[in-house]
Amino acid sequence: MDKSTYTQQILHKMPYTLCYCLCRELRDCASVLDLGCGKSCMIQFCSVPYSVGIKLFEPYLQASKKKGIHNEYIKANITEVEFKENAFDAVMALEVLEHLTKNDGYNLLKKMEKWAKKKVIITTPNGYLYQDGYDDNPLQIHRSGWDIEDFKKLGYKVRGNSGIKILRGYTGRIMFNPQIFWRIVSYMTQIVTCHYPRSAFSLLCIKEVK
Repeated sequence: MDKSTYTQQILHKMPYTLCYCLCRELRDCASVLDLGCGKSCMIQFCSVPYSVGIKLFEPYLQASKKKGIHNEYIKANITEVEFKENAFDAVMALEVLEHLTKNDGYNLLKKMEKWAKKKVIITTPNGYLYQDGYDDNPLQIHRSGWDIEDFKKLGYKVRGNSGIKILRGYTGRIMFNPQIFWRIVSYMTQIVTCHYPRSAFSLLCIKEVK
């Protein structure tokens, strides 16, 4: 078991962390669509019977497949895929919207709400965060910024995520040393920023679909 996996297994039991919140939100969901699934989505620590991961960047897709995180995988551009209405209990996009233009992001949210039977789950930086491509992956570039009002006007409940904003920098990593100390501080501040998202590094947005 690698260090990151061990850490996440601990975090999903710690109140207010993203892993903990995600597990709680998905506990009544039998099927989940994970858009832009990445190489190590936290859904692996949630008890979801069936999930589908979509990713265009082949190395990340293969890394996720190797871990067996999802039951099914689709290599595709998330702005181009289509599914039937109410195809999944939950549809989520974790750290994805910021990689799209604002217009493409809004269009994707509309589709997600159509595909979801119960809820849509989003995480994204709190405001615009500059990020260039890395891992030889041009899709990592940030093309838009999202704030609390963007989601509230669409009917989302917004919580703070990843602790207080001032502790994190490029790609969301803790800026100060020793890392372990400041990471603990970040987790502790999450207790507050969860309820006061304006000071949080990122946002967790949830919409119940009716």
